[in-house]
Amino acid sequence: MSASFDHVVVIGASAGGIHALLELSAALPPSFPAPVCITQHVGSNPSLLPDLLRYRGPNHAMHAVDGQRLTKGTLHIAPPDCHMLLQDGVLRLRHGPKENHARPAIDPLFRSAAASCGRRVIGVVLTGMMDDGTAGLKAIKDCGGTAIVQDPTSAAEPEMPRSALDNVAVDHCVPLAEIGPLLQRLVNRPAPDAAAIPQAVLQEVAINHGEGTMENLQRIATPSTLTCPDCGGSLWEVNEARPLRYRCHTGHAFGALSLARVQKDAAEHALYSGMRALREREMLLRRVAAIASDSGDGAQAAAATAEADRLQAQARTLRELAEEVPATITLDDAAA
Repeated sequence: MSASFDHVVVIGASAGGIHALLELSAALPPSFPAPVCITQHVGSNPSLLPDLLRYRGPNHAMHAVDGQRLTKGTLHIAPPDCHMLLQDGVLRLRHGPKENHARPAIDPLFRSAAASCGRRVIGVVLTGMMDDGTAGLKAIKDCGGTAIVQDPTSAAEPEMPRSALDNVAVDHCVPLAEIGPLLQRLVNRPAPDAAAIPQAVLQEVAINHGEGTMENLQRIATPSTLTCPDCGGSLWEVNEARPLRYRCHTGHAFGALSLARVQKDAAEHALYSGMRALREREMLLRRVAAIASDSGDGAQAAAATAEADRLQAQARTLRELAEEVPATITLDDAAA
């Protein structure tokens, strides 16, 4: 990490995050004495977030560039469809496997910052759905850094802050309006001494860089009976008590809430695909029955109609099952 600053701030946000980041950036003082790295879930969509933050706040904001060095008083923002990682004070962009079904994702940024900067990292989890940011914030704490979570009652979407609070020994849980002043106080403290980085954190950072994925996975996780919804490979359960999470050998990663959400979508897709196949066969058989009836083959017409009626009932059953798939899993469900 560069000697020109004592701390680095990493911030993660998802649903409701644009408004939260605008308010937070406006609350930071000019020439903020630390670099700030931000991952907002934007997927592959074009993003005007740097322009918005420059307009709203007093500090410079920009999409990160691969190989760029951190600069204090600058908001470095993960660009669309790229994970942003920190390595020895340099930003690295990777079009790697999604984490928590997101790219850019929060956990890779937090985890790499923890491995690179240790106790100097201040991690902030803002509003959002599901659980991206929880594992990364835990890595920050495991490396001696400081963990801040937006008070869920002040969040547009409280699920992501709640997940962090339920799984990480958070140092500060404050309303959004108090995070800016809190960060100002924290970055003005003297730089803490360096500490050893846990090997498991380094191994997961290596996976994010695409280095020895299988070898590192074998050291930090145990094979499970689940499959990766993104690539179909086997999922491994990470060897830690909390949070419950999974990785596959290609690099995809999921917290329990994120995995359950993607599994729900996959189940719904499978049910509707099955319903479509049944209905197409039903339509074909009804056409066969009509032609057979017109040609005087009553037996074939009756058989085709009976089979079509059976398929219609099966398709109706699949539709009912699809409509009964739960919309989401709650934090209480995940803990049960």
